[in-house]
Amino acid sequence: MQRKCALGLGIFFLIIGVAGFFPNLLTLPTEKYDTYYVYRAGDIYSQGFGFLFGLFPTNLLHNLIHITVGLFGIAAAATGDGARFYNRSFAISYALIAIMGLLPITQSFFGTMPIFGNNVWLNALSSAIAGYFGFVSKWVIPNY
Repeated sequence: MQRKCALGLGIFFLIIGVAGFFPNLLTLPTEKYDTYYVYRAGDIYSQGFGFLFGLFPTNLLHNLIHITVGLFGIAAAATGDGARFYNRSFAISYALIAIMGLLPITQSFFGTMPIFGNNVWLNALSSAIAGYFGFVSKWVIPNY
């Protein structure tokens, strides 16, 4: 199950990372929200800022991070220990990122990438899934 979780998260984040490079899948902020998102996103607005599927704020660096996290997940799925390490690291990292997305001063990850809005719940949910398989499932589901 460790390996399936790492592989699933890896594939998911690779797909959304690549999807962020397709202009047809991005929505630019409307004039009504321009000032709001420029303020919250800071410098990231000028670096390809948009909303993936109209919901998730993203930019170039954010897409590259998702692709990297996805590739690491796919590679980690090759071994059980690698998958466990990936799931645990992912859970801790993404829980911290979800918390940072709630704090006004860190919602743009210090002006580099957007982690506010719908990204908060996506990061929290992904962290919970990885945390379950990284920390809990070995006690609930024995590895055969």
